[in-house]
Amino acid sequence: MPRSSLLTSSLSGSSSIHGSSITIQVLERAMRLLDVLAQQSDPVALKDLAAATGLHTSTTHRILNDLVVGRYVERVDSGQYQLGMRLLELGSLVKGRLNVREVALEPMRELHKLTGQTINLSLQQGDEIVYIERAWSERSGMQVVRAIGGRAPLHLTSTGKLFLSVSDPRQVRAYVMRTGLAGTTRNSITEAEQLDRDLALVRRHGYSRDNEELELGVRCIAAGVYDDTGKMQAGLSISAPAERMRDEWIPVLLRTAAQISEALGYEAAQ
Repeated sequence: MPRSSLLTSSLSGSSSIHGSSITIQVLERAMRLLDVLAQQSDPVALKDLAAATGLHTSTTHRILNDLVVGRYVERVDSGQYQLGMRLLELGSLVKGRLNVREVALEPMRELHKLTGQTINLSLQQGDEIVYIERAWSERSGMQVVRAIGGRAPLHLTSTGKLFLSVSDPRQVRAYVMRTGLAGTTRNSITEAEQLDRDLALVRRHGYSRDNEELELGVRCIAAGVYDDTGKMQAGLSISAPAERMRDEWIPVLLRTAAQISEALGYEAAQ
């Protein structure tokens, strides 16, 4: 039976009467079965699936047969069921199409509306961060606007310190040796011990700061954006003139970063 036959046998004999509503009902039941299977690490017996979904055993069996044909569910030797490889294939396709820049842009715009300040999205490339997206408006008055494609050292930026904070200590030491922690302002971190203390604060609080360390008169706060593997993919930051930066923006920054991470498949530990 071809894959396109998924669920068709569950509709046979009655689809001509109320085809649309029955199709929706069967799909809803199939989703319930998949949700139950997703919650279990081990294969599940037919009767347990029926009980968990509130479906009749024969209905459960019929829908599972169609899901098995489509490889969305696998039937193991014991007659139990588990999620199938087709879901992994589809998940990989979805993941491949997810672009952190595209996912982040609308939340970034909303964050800009709330703060009136420039919102940056940055990635790590080697010993620097690269600004890949921003949200700002000429109508919002004085703002700090970073050029897309611009670069800055990790240890002098809020986002860069996020990446250093999740790096192995040996990688951080190697970074210190390579760069010498060169500074650009009187506030720049130029000592390894000072950097270690700052990174410890980042790990403790879940966000980072740039207190006029890259540029005098400019402060930034940043939170990490994570993918479905738990890896930090980007940093989301608010850049503002020093006198305009507000600590009350930190919670909404964290929520926005979490929203973007969730859209990328990240599940925060409970």
